[in-house]
Amino acid sequence: MDRTDLMRQIRDEVIALKASPLYQYRIENRYKPVIGQGNHDADIIFIGEGPGKNEAETGVPFCGASGRILDELLASIELPRAEVYVANIIKDRPPGNRDPRPEEIELYGPFLDRQIEIIEPRVIATLGRFSMTYILQRYNCPEQTGSIGQLHGKIIKTVIGERSTTILPLYHPAVAVYNRNMLNDLKKDFVVLKSLI
Repeated sequence: MDRTDLMRQIRDEVIALKASPLYQYRIENRYKPVIGQGNHDADIIFIGEGPGKNEAETGVPFCGASGRILDELLASIELPRAEVYVANIIKDRPPGNRDPRPEEIELYGPFLDRQIEIIEPRVIATLGRFSMTYILQRYNCPEQTGSIGQLHGKIIKTVIGERSTTILPLYHPAVAVYNRNMLNDLKKDFVVLKSLI
C-alpha cells in the first residue's frame, strides 16, 4: 500500500469510530471528521489540537480564522501550504470548542502517530500546548515538562523509528486572532522553521 492508501485507511477508521465520545455529536450536527490535509510526502507536518466549527463543517483543517493566520505565516517564509501536511490530534470537534479531554487524546492519538509514521516528516511543528505536550511526551523528549511560553521556537531533536526528526513547538495561530501583537512572535518562530527546511 502506498501512503495515500494508508491515509485512506485511517480516514475510514475515524469515520466509523463509534467508540469515540465525540461520534454522536458529529452525527447530530452533521459534522465531518477532520483527518488532515496536504502532501503525504511532506518534510513538515503541522499538528493542532482539534477541529473548530468551520473545520468540522468542511472536513478541512485550519480553514477558519486560525487557518488564515497559518496561511499568512506560511506565506511569510514562502512555504506553500500544498507542500506541508496539516493535522490535529483530535479528529472530531469537541462540543463548544472546549479543550480535548485526556481520554479523547488517548483514543485519537494513535491515528496521528500513524500519520506521522506514514509521512516520515523531517520536522514536526506543533501548534499550541496540547499538541506540543502530546508530541513531546509521545517521543519521550526531556523538554516534555516545559511550558509553551518557554519552548516556542526552540529546536528539539528526537529520533522516530530510525529517523532523526526535529520538533518545533509553536503558538497556536488562534493566539494572533485574539491578540494581533502575538503575530510578531509567531513570525519569528516561523523564521526558525524556515531555517530547518
